[in-house]
Amino acid sequence: MSEREWRFYLNDMIVFTEKVLSYTESFDQEEFEADGKVYDATIRNLELIGEAATNIPEQIRNSAPLIPWRQVIAIRNRLIHGYLGIDNDILWSIIQDDMPTLLNELRAFRERIMS
Repeated sequence: MSEREWRFYLNDMIVFTEKVLSYTESFDQEEFEADGKVYDATIRNLELIGEAATNIPEQIRNSAPLIPWRQVIAIRNRLIHGYLGIDNDILWSIIQDDMPTLLNELRAFRERIMS
């Protein structure tokens, strides 16, 4: 895999995370769960974040320990395979608590590698 390829996936992760935050910014949990299109689009982008993460080489992931790579990939697996359904309380917590931090860490990592 070339450097260009994994950097492309890192950029994808940033775009998908921005979409999750954009789609959900004006919602509370109840509104989010009630809006099927926003809910489905958010789930899809969470899956895509994890899928993109799987395409970043382990050596590169190890150089950015503040990014929770394993958890990001695990969320993707849980969502895409529907293991035991989706717990909306946990999902909302991930969106509200973890996505802003993830976005900041991804952007910081991209800045570090670009300089």
